[in-house]
Amino acid sequence: MNVSEKLQILEALLFASPEPLTQTRVNLIFKNDAPILDNAIKKLNTHYEKNNRSYIVQRIAGGYQITTLPKYDKWIKRMFDKSGKIILSTAAIETLAIVAYKQPITRFNIESIRGVDCSGVIKTLLSRNLIKIKGRDDAPGRPLLYSTTNDFLENFGLNRVSDLPKLKEVAELTDQDMLDKMKLDSLQLNQSENSNDISMDNFSTTNLLP
Repeated sequence: MNVSEKLQILEALLFASPEPLTQTRVNLIFKNDAPILDNAIKKLNTHYEKNNRSYIVQRIAGGYQITTLPKYDKWIKRMFDKSGKIILSTAAIETLAIVAYKQPITRFNIESIRGVDCSGVIKTLLSRNLIKIKGRDDAPGRPLLYSTTNDFLENFGLNRVSDLPKLKEVAELTDQDMLDKMKLDSLQLNQSENSNDISMDNFSTTNLLP
């Protein structure tokens, strides 16, 4: 099997895979003489750029995934209705941000930052597979620790948690800029739990600053 054939197979796998494609997965599929994924992706992206394709391969959640170029976002959004988006309340957005930046974190610490009970919101985020139980804290009572999931990374277009914008940068942004910066435009915010618009005050980013 020559290099060109391997690239064609990898491209097919990238289009067909429902989750980011990893080197481990490629090794299992090819069994013998598996291509080096990092090198192959560079060749594919060079080919896509040279031929002015509308998509590229990006590193997301520890693997690789084909994504469309940002300039086509508005056209793609017209194709999908709201049912294809994740619906989160203002409270869920705030809680998710706290977990993302402070993980692993206990429910008590989340509630200390938000100032309200978060048990219901945490259950919602767990059911959406945006956060997970990481383990238990050493504090009295051994409370559960929560952290974000690979689904969180995929929904936000991130390769790793460290790719999140710095909190001080987020706190300086306007409302819409904040949503764009954190890629929250992929989430449809549900205002039913809070009649106010999303704002920096509502998001409570200033409370998260170290």
